[in-house]
Amino acid sequence: MKKNINLKKISLIVFFSFVCFLFIIPFYWMVVSSFKPSGEIFTSQLNLFPKEPILANYINLFKTPFVKWYLNSLIFAGGYVFLGLFLCSLAAFAFSKYDFKYKNIIFIVIVAAQMLPIHIQIIPLFIMLNKTSLVNTYTGLVLPMIANPMGLFFARQYMIGIEDDILNAARVDGASEWQIFYKIALPISRPMLAALAILFSIEAWNNLLWPLIVMRTEKMFTLTVGLSSLIGQYRPQYGLLMAGSFLAVLPIVLFFLKMQEHFISGLTAGSIKG
Repeated sequence: MKKNINLKKISLIVFFSFVCFLFIIPFYWMVVSSFKPSGEIFTSQLNLFPKEPILANYINLFKTPFVKWYLNSLIFAGGYVFLGLFLCSLAAFAFSKYDFKYKNIIFIVIVAAQMLPIHIQIIPLFIMLNKTSLVNTYTGLVLPMIANPMGLFFARQYMIGIEDDILNAARVDGASEWQIFYKIALPISRPMLAALAILFSIEAWNNLLWPLIVMRTEKMFTLTVGLSSLIGQYRPQYGLLMAGSFLAVLPIVLFFLKMQEHFISGLTAGSIKG
């Protein structure tokens, strides 16, 4: 029995190690290519290491508005995560802990809005932003995205599991509803908030379509839009693109590694509660 268990463990380790290796290959090729000259990136030979490593791609990258693009993406992701978490958790607390007329119908309608493709919403959203002079601004970039139906659904499922006795005890002690939400519900929901923070940050960091529509000048581009502009019709700059992509991936990878324990526990708890 022990030998069979050990063989199963070894088989699983070998299998998942192979899967991890397959996932790592594109990232490794991206990093290595960022140190190659353009003529060496696409060749018929398989070069696992650059023949003559260069830093020209990184030097030329910082001659573009790359730092500004980076800052724009940080503002977009940070604003989306902070405001999105606040709005979703506040609405989730109301839908999970209060009874009001048509509560279930309203919740179903909100969640069903997730089924609408973003392409259908772009034109009316852009018209609204244009009329309110929010085109090419951080406010116009962040605000229309923070009402996330799936974030609300996920947060509600988690908060349903918070014991009502804890909240009622706080009410007996004289705590206001805002204090109950801020000092009790949010700390208990920390794993859920961490999981949503990772999901929201990845969504904002990788978003191309919405920033492409809203941001109209080069200095207001986010990383996704700025890097895509490096691929011209007649002179694609793949070396710059590889260098920029490598630097763009780092924050999300580091953020996930720091938050992965909360992320896993938040997903697990949110999937079984309610």
